[in-house]
Amino acid sequence: MSHEAKEYTNGASNGVNGAPLTQTESMLPPHGGAFMPGPYKKKQFREFANPAPLGLSAFALTTFILSLVNIGSRGIHTNSIVLGCAYAYGGLVQLLAGMWEMAVGNTFGATALSSYGGFWISFAIIIAGGNQSYGVVAAYGASGLPKEVVEKHVSSALGFYLTGWWIFTTILLFCTLRSTVAFFSLFLTLDMAFLMLSIAHFQTEEGGAPGKNLTVAGGVFGMIAAFLAWYNALAGLLDANNSWFPIPVLHFPWSETGKARKAETSAA
Repeated sequence: MSHEAKEYTNGASNGVNGAPLTQTESMLPPHGGAFMPGPYKKKQFREFANPAPLGLSAFALTTFILSLVNIGSRGIHTNSIVLGCAYAYGGLVQLLAGMWEMAVGNTFGATALSSYGGFWISFAIIIAGGNQSYGVVAAYGASGLPKEVVEKHVSSALGFYLTGWWIFTTILLFCTLRSTVAFFSLFLTLDMAFLMLSIAHFQTEEGGAPGKNLTVAGGVFGMIAAFLAWYNALAGLLDANNSWFPIPVLHFPWSETGKARKAETSAA
């Protein structure tokens, strides 16, 4: 059992880094692998697996693919490759993981994972419009305005959409300020990715394309966010049954765990 778990469990065993691996009445520390930004008490009488690693992995892979396109890796700039993953994995699977977070009593995890699952499904619907599947993007062309004006309108509308997700991610970011460096960093880099991409769509280039430099910057932040999501997922998957060691999640010194450690050091 980890040092963090001991501080909140009063001797009960809860796996690595305080991840919710067993049913107890223990107070567990904030942990990215459980998608919990603060100490919490496990539910009694029911036993569920930890749905957070599934949701984090679904988010990570879909974000990874789209970020490669935004960066322009190997000269690829068409984002249709992300459609399948956005519908099935980042969308549906992450949404289901969010619903299970409700079952285990994690309001933050349920809100975040379900919302980002909805993000990926809605994003897939929007970009599929370019292939005449739903006509979301094509509808702007029905106005009869010149092509260059329509292209700017489409880009600005996508900017509105991404700005809303930047605001939502900023709200979630505030909830992680007393958690861990790994958990906070995930939302910080994701927040920056949404900000860069939203501004890029307000600064269109020739042909209505979003600003190239800002799109690449958004892709870089998205790539970092994807690997941080995988890192937090691994922190939730590792336990005494499959690993000889935990991975560090680095609790902030002003978090409950950080203050407990400081008090313990001072007492020693």
